[in-house]
Amino acid sequence: MDDISREVISLEDEVIELRRDFHMHPELGYEEYRTSQIIYDYLENLGLEVKKVVKTGVVGLLRGKNPGKTVALRADIDALPVTEETGLSYASVNKGVMHACGHDGHIAMLLVAAKVLVNHKDKIKGNIKFIFQPNEEEAGALDMINKGILEDPKVDGAFAAHLWTPLKSGEIGLNLGAVMAALEEFELTIYGRSGHTGSPHEAIDPILASTNIIQSVQSIQTREINPLYPITIMIGKVHGGTGRNIIADKVEMGGTIRFLFDDEKREKKLLIDKFERVIRGICEAMNVKYELKYFPSNPSLLNNSNMVNYVKKAAYETFGVEDNFVDYRSMAGEDFAEFSQRVPSAFYFIGNGNKEKGTHYPHHHSLFNIDEDTLKYGVEMHIRTALNFLNSQN
Repeated sequence: MDDISREVISLEDEVIELRRDFHMHPELGYEEYRTSQIIYDYLENLGLEVKKVVKTGVVGLLRGKNPGKTVALRADIDALPVTEETGLSYASVNKGVMHACGHDGHIAMLLVAAKVLVNHKDKIKGNIKFIFQPNEEEAGALDMINKGILEDPKVDGAFAAHLWTPLKSGEIGLNLGAVMAALEEFELTIYGRSGHTGSPHEAIDPILASTNIIQSVQSIQTREINPLYPITIMIGKVHGGTGRNIIADKVEMGGTIRFLFDDEKREKKLLIDKFERVIRGICEAMNVKYELKYFPSNPSLLNNSNMVNYVKKAAYETFGVEDNFVDYRSMAGEDFAEFSQRVPSAFYFIGNGNKEKGTHYPHHHSLFNIDEDTLKYGVEMHIRTALNFLNSQN
């Protein structure tokens, strides 16, 4: 065990305490005012150059003793509109809001990593940016990037980690290329004409049209796209009608289109064209009108091969083994993708699944919890990926 490992272990209680405090006080995207202030004060007390960006985002800059490259370490800080049912002593006190995705752990890990790295400031060649990003669940990364967080000093590479219950505790999920899906979120409204269910011929039924659309768009991924490309078209919500004997005047639906393509720009356009063709055709055939809106989403998250190698080296130094890697990709969206599209990046998953500890529930579940024994590994991985990158000759 080297000095870094010993230092991280000595701070394990602190990282757990921080995580539990953030877990107890979750805040939604761009409403993370308490969280943001705690982060700001913590980094400022470490002696870093700190600034707030885009409402609740925070960036801390550590300048090493010697000149060199600049690396960014990023953590997301927002919670979800989920009512917690874990019964934990530190469960959410904010009704209807919960850290159900591990972001509370991400914040704590990066804060403590900053604390350790400050202690090694004289040995650092270059700079480290600690980026605490709001509103990840609704694509907040691009807002921060547009405010210049990858500049002054210019970022040469970026890393991010995600605590991940689908993987067993102690495993590291890692892969090259596209590792998390591009995402398009949409809202679709079908307009008919209201009437009495006893006289359907005098109305135009948007519910019938909607059910046809919901089923028919599924044929795109199984009949019109190369089956080697992962695609999911999912409807997450449907609202329509006011009474059992009333034909609705409209149906409102919302969903996501997720995909991993080699040629993302070209294939995405073809996929969206097919999606809209099916909707347009059904609506015309069933004499209804429609309105389709898309919302800001993220592209595919791309892992750079050199950056992945830094993660592998850091994992070996942290865990002391080479057999805990899992080739892993996910169809979930992740707006660290915006970083990966601009600078060489690596995004990896830290396994948290442990049924005995109750940390096996999926992300966004009301019983979601993390295995706190893995937090120290996340701290150490942040430290070692940053140092490996800055000390490299590439």
